[in-house]
Amino acid sequence: MNAGSALPIAPSPAFGEADLSNCEREQIHLAGSIQPHGALLVLLEPELTVAQSSANAAAFLGHPRPLTGMRLHALCPELTAQVASRLDAALDAIPVALRCTVGPARRLCDVMLHRPAGGGLVMELEPAGEVIDFARRVETAVQTLLSAYTLRALCDEAARIFREVTGYDRVMIYRFDEDGHGEVYSEQRRPDLEPYLGNRYPASDIPQIARRLYERNRVRVLVDINYTPVPLEPRLSPLTAAELDMSLCVLRSSSPIHVQYLKNMGVAATLVTSIMVGGRLWGLVSCHHTVPRSASFETRAVCELLSEALGTRVAALESFVQGQAELSVRRLEQRMIEAITRKGDWREALFDVPDTLLQPVGATGAALLFEGGVQTTGEVPGTAELREIGRWIDRQPRTPVLVVNALGARAPGLRRLTPMASGLLAAPISSVPGEYLLWFRPEQKRTVTWGGDPNKPVTIGNDPSELSPRRSFAQWHQVVEGTAEPWTARDLTAARLIGDTVTDVVLQFRSVRMLIAQDQLDQVRRQVEASELPVVICDPDGAIQLTNAAFDALVPDARGGSRRRVEDLLPHFMDAPTVTRRLRDVLGNRRSWRGEVRLKDDGEAEGRPLLVRADPVFSAPDRVLGFVFLFNDLTRRKEADAARRRFQDSILESHRPRTGYLDTQEDVLFRALLASVVENAQLAALEITDGVEAARMPEMLESVRASVARTAQVLEVLIWHARQPRAASPSPRTGDA
Repeated sequence: MNAGSALPIAPSPAFGEADLSNCEREQIHLAGSIQPHGALLVLLEPELTVAQSSANAAAFLGHPRPLTGMRLHALCPELTAQVASRLDAALDAIPVALRCTVGPARRLCDVMLHRPAGGGLVMELEPAGEVIDFARRVETAVQTLLSAYTLRALCDEAARIFREVTGYDRVMIYRFDEDGHGEVYSEQRRPDLEPYLGNRYPASDIPQIARRLYERNRVRVLVDINYTPVPLEPRLSPLTAAELDMSLCVLRSSSPIHVQYLKNMGVAATLVTSIMVGGRLWGLVSCHHTVPRSASFETRAVCELLSEALGTRVAALESFVQGQAELSVRRLEQRMIEAITRKGDWREALFDVPDTLLQPVGATGAALLFEGGVQTTGEVPGTAELREIGRWIDRQPRTPVLVVNALGARAPGLRRLTPMASGLLAAPISSVPGEYLLWFRPEQKRTVTWGGDPNKPVTIGNDPSELSPRRSFAQWHQVVEGTAEPWTARDLTAARLIGDTVTDVVLQFRSVRMLIAQDQLDQVRRQVEASELPVVICDPDGAIQLTNAAFDALVPDARGGSRRRVEDLLPHFMDAPTVTRRLRDVLGNRRSWRGEVRLKDDGEAEGRPLLVRADPVFSAPDRVLGFVFLFNDLTRRKEADAARRRFQDSILESHRPRTGYLDTQEDVLFRALLASVVENAQLAALEITDGVEAARMPEMLESVRASVARTAQVLEVLIWHARQPRAASPSPRTGDA
C-alpha cells in the first residue's frame, strides 16, 4: 500500500504488466509517479480540493502534513487566484502555464495546468526556470527554417538551432521510414562525443503507444536519468478508481525500460520534441545531455513552437518535390499527344530521350510491355526476362504502383536478375494483363549501421535494473545484399503520375484505333468498356458509337436509346448553353476541347464538376473519322479547393488571440511572432496545393492549419507566462529541485 492512501488498495505495477518481451503493452501514460524535481496535485473542481498528490507535494509546498482533502486556497491563496483566471480554457490538449510564489518560503515556481480524460484538474509545479529572450529566438529561427530549400539543409539547420536553444550536448533529427524504423538524419554534437549520424534503430525501439503519446504531448523532458520516482498518493484516482492518465504531464516518470535504454547510451538527461507532418509522426528532435539538465517551461515552449514550424516546412518541401514530379509528367503527356498527332504513336515520346522515363523516378532502366511488344531504355533484363516479370506481376494484387526493393526475395524465381533489377516499380497502363510500365534499379550492396544488433537477444527480467535492451550500443554494421536503393515517396508519386497519364493516353489511342479499324471493334470495345475513365465515342456527324460502363454510372438516367447523339447528353449538364457552344465548335470546326463542365446531380445543388477532354480523330488532314470524349470527376479537386479556402480563413483567425488574456503590448508581440509562422504555413499551403494529389490535399492542409492553431495557443501561453514575476536565472544544468 502506498503511504498516504485514502483507501487500502491492491498495489499494481507502474506502467502496466510489461517487460522487454512484450513492451508494446507497456502503459507508459500510467506511470503512477513523477520525477522528483517537481510536485503534482490533482484538484477537484470547482472547490479545487486536493484529491491526489505526489508524495513530495507537502514538502515542496512547505506544508507539515499530507494534502489530501485540503483546498488549494488554504495552501496558496495567490496561486488559487491565478488558477481561477484560467479555468475557462479547455485545458485538454495544451496545458497552460503560470508563475507564482508558493509556500512559506515564497518559492518562485512555474505551474502547469491541464485536465486529464478522467476528470479533475492536474497541477504540476517545478522551480521557476531561466529567463530567455524567446521572441528573438523564435523569429530568427523560423526565418532560418524558411530559407532552407532542401530537406537535408532544413534538418541540419534545425539540429543546429535546437542545440543553440537548449544547450544540450547532442541534438539529433530522427526520421521514421515507411516501416517505422528510425534514422539519425541530422546531428549536432559536442566534438568529443561519438557520432550517431546515419545510425538506424529498429521500429521496436519506440513502441506504438509511445508514438501515440508523442503525437499528443509534443515535448518530453527527463531531467536526471538516475532519479528516484516519487509515487502518487493515493495510487488510484478517487475520480476514476483507476490509474491517473498522465499523458500530458511534463513531470511524468519515464518507463524503466526507456531509462535503462538511455543508461546504456551514456545519457543522463533528455529533451524530445515531436515533428508532425500531415497529422502523422514524421520524426523526433532528440536532445541528449551527459549530465543532469533541466529545461524551463519557456525553453520547452520555444522547442514546441520550432518543432511545429519544422514540421510545416518539411510538408512544404515534400509537396514541392511532388509538384515538380507532376509538372514533368504533364510535359510528358503533352509530348505523347503531339506524337500521336505527328506519327500516330505515343510511344515515341517515352523513348526518344532516355531520361524521359528514367530521371523522374531515379531509375537506371525502364521498359514498356504493351500489346505483346517490349520497348526499353537504360539497363534492363532481356526481353524474355521482362515478359517473365510481367507474368509475375499479373499474379500480384493489383495496385496503382507495385513497389519492390528486393525482387529476389519477393520472387525467388527471378533472383538471377538481382544485379540489374533488385528494385522494381510497376505501373499498370490498362486493364489488359501483361501491360505495364516498369522501372528498375540494380542491387546496391550497402552497409546499414544499427545502434546495436537488432537481432541480438535481450535479457528479460522482472527487476527494472535488469532490463537491458541490446546492452551495448556499439555500432553494428549489417551489409544488405540483393536490395536496391529504396524508392522514395517522390519516386512513387512520379511513377503513379506517369502510369496514370500513359493509361489515359492508351485509352485514347485505342479509342482512335477503334474508329480507324472497325474490324477490331469488338476487341477494343471490351478494353474501352473495362476502363474506369468515362468515355464517349462518336462518328463525324456526332452519332454515339460507344459509351462505357464508367460513363453509364456517371450519367445513369441517360443510358440506352435516349442518347443516340452527343447532343442528347446536353440536358444532363447544368451549363447547357456553354456546353452546346463548345460542342458545336468541336463537331463543326474539328477542334479539341479542354474544359470544365457541371453535371446535374441530385445530391449537389451546384452539380458535379467534370473535366472534359474532347479530340477529333483524323485519318488524313482533311478527313475526320470521329471524336473521343474523356471525362474526369473533379469532385475531390473541388473539395481540396474548398479546403484551401477554409485554410486561408482559419489562418487569418489564428492571428487573433483570445480576448482578455494579452494586453496591447503583448498582443503586438503575439502578432509579430506569429507572422513568421503564418508565412511558413502559407508557403506550405501553396506547395501542398501544387504538389499533393487531390485526395490527400484536405488532410495535408488541415494538418498545417492545426499546426498553426496549436502554435498560436502555445505562443499565447508563453507570452502570458512571461508577464509573471521573474527570478534570477538559475543554472541551466541544475537537475533537481
